[in-house]
Amino acid sequence: MTTTTDFVSRLVRAANEPHSLHPTEVKSLLDRSISVIADLRAEAGIVPIRGRDAIIYIKTVAAGVDRVPIDEWHHSLLHAAEMIRDLRVVLDTGTGINIIAKSFDAGV
Repeated sequence: MTTTTDFVSRLVRAANEPHSLHPTEVKSLLDRSISVIADLRAEAGIVPIRGRDAIIYIKTVAAGVDRVPIDEWHHSLLHAAEMIRDLRVVLDTGTGINIIAKSFDAGV
């Protein structure tokens, strides 16, 4: 079984060498990241705000991995690694998270 730390390291290594990756490998890493993030969020009791979920970018790159520039692979892999690392810290430290949805006035 791979630990969260091992997986984050794997994501960072992949992000640092995107030209050596095949699109199916990137998609697999991103899809696994999406699953891990969802599991960690559920464990932490975090419910994403509809339409403002930070995971949307990762899902978009994963869905279009063969059509997006390799730079997007780099950014999405790092974004996934950051989210997983941050969620792991929240869980390990017992930090509570309260998400408050605010409406934004476009005129302000």
